[in-house]
Amino acid sequence: MIVPPSDQEPIGTNSRVPSHRSWRGWTRTRIVQLAAVVAATGVVATIVVLFVRPVGTQFPWHTHIVSTTFWVGEVFDPTAADGSQVLSTYNSLWIQSFGGCDGVLTDGSCQTEQRSGVNGFFPSQMTPKENPFYLDLPFDDVHDQTALSMRQKVIPWAGEPDYAAPAGDPTASLMKNRWVRIRANGQTCYGQIEDAGPGSYHDSSYVFGSNDQRPENRKFNGAGMDVSPALNGCLHFTDVNGEADTVDWQFLAASDVPAGPWTAIVTTSGTR
Repeated sequence: MIVPPSDQEPIGTNSRVPSHRSWRGWTRTRIVQLAAVVAATGVVATIVVLFVRPVGTQFPWHTHIVSTTFWVGEVFDPTAADGSQVLSTYNSLWIQSFGGCDGVLTDGSCQTEQRSGVNGFFPSQMTPKENPFYLDLPFDDVHDQTALSMRQKVIPWAGEPDYAAPAGDPTASLMKNRWVRIRANGQTCYGQIEDAGPGSYHDSSYVFGSNDQRPENRKFNGAGMDVSPALNGCLHFTDVNGEADTVDWQFLAASDVPAGPWTAIVTTSGTR
């Protein structure tokens, strides 16, 4: 009997769990080796391979990535096609779906605010209808035609049963609502993807690459992620709206997300 090496660990900051691909490779290799022994010796044998599925799926980490902050209702450049967070690429009525400005209204303008763990980093002047722990990554798999054309090849979960229906629907996103684990300043927080950017919209090498590639975007100090005010506060960013903070991040399955303020409200809505 051949049993795969026992190197599984609980999913955590320092754990390293092999990917499904590496475990499949281990199984194939051992079967081929045992088959060769049987063929060479003429011994009839029963080969039993215990395939131990890792707990969760360990996606690669992306390290030291500049992150800026954005928020529902922000308008940072009214002349740019992507200069408003009143809507997102996945939700044309984002501000309505969210419940209003994710911040404070000052002279009719939606501005960000410092967040506190006292109230779970939620906004101080409104009650959100969707998860205030949100972010974006530079891969728009609905409106960017390059990203749309490659998404079934590059998005790791595109072949999972839960994504079979949306994968065949070009108006549905495989990215929206996906969970991401983020580390910065000794903190680990979690958020859901609700928009695409910054500055680039089909950067598959960075978003899905396994070699810690740098973002292709050169705007906003080369940022590779925008995070919400809730994540900004949770991660102890140095500036409520700056371009100097950096993070490490990785995708993870919803089943691997621990309870926390980020699960008080979970966004489940589709594209609109």
